[in-house]
Amino acid sequence: MYNQTLRPQKELVLCEDGTNTLFSKEFNEPYHSTKDGALHESLEKHVKPALNIHKNKCSLTILDICFGLGYNTFTTIYYIKKYNLKTKVHILSPEFDEELVSSLSTFAYPSEFDSIKDIIEAVSKKQYYEDEQFKIEILIGDARKTVPQIKERVDIVYQDAFSPTQNPLLWTREFFEDIAKISKTDTILTTYSTAAATRLGLYENGFLIFLYYPEMARNSIIASVKMLEEFEYVDMELKKVRNPTARSFRDEDYI
Repeated sequence: MYNQTLRPQKELVLCEDGTNTLFSKEFNEPYHSTKDGALHESLEKHVKPALNIHKNKCSLTILDICFGLGYNTFTTIYYIKKYNLKTKVHILSPEFDEELVSSLSTFAYPSEFDSIKDIIEAVSKKQYYEDEQFKIEILIGDARKTVPQIKERVDIVYQDAFSPTQNPLLWTREFFEDIAKISKTDTILTTYSTAAATRLGLYENGFLIFLYYPEMARNSIIASVKMLEEFEYVDMELKKVRNPTARSFRDEDYI
């Protein structure tokens, strides 16, 4: 399914929020929504809702799928620093494109990241960074192999792989099962995908589904192991009755 020959072939793309992303020839799509914008998408669809839900926790373990250009990880750190939050964060992020990670020290990030250039440099060179508040580990390799090896229980999952149509192996019921196995009793998962197959795959692994309306961006999903009263709940049993042919992605269809 993956094409290592095409992997190095990427083009710089300017998003509508003025930030840069890349277009992947291997997956035939950009790393971020060019309409919502790389920084804006990370901030509004992932970082803000996730950190707000867990605002009372003094430490968080985050699974960032997948690292790519690092926007979700770097935006998390930028946001925490900007608002002087004391939360300690450990981020684990699978990524099979080691060459991409190694190039990030020269990528044209937005000025918001100027204050964390030393972190970006370290991650780019070592795939690792650690100080008193932040720890970042890039798990080089296929996420389908690295995620099951994670020993920590995670508080937050940024489910932000290439789209289900282009990279279905990171959206299957079995992959979500691997995520569920390392989830806590109050883990939340953020994702841009609102597809029925995505919702079903998460629901079949014990996640409740909620609609989320980011500021100036398209609707997204928050999945949670427990009920979240402040968000719009999606009754998946009713959805199944109304759409009996809907089906989650399955490994058997792609492997």
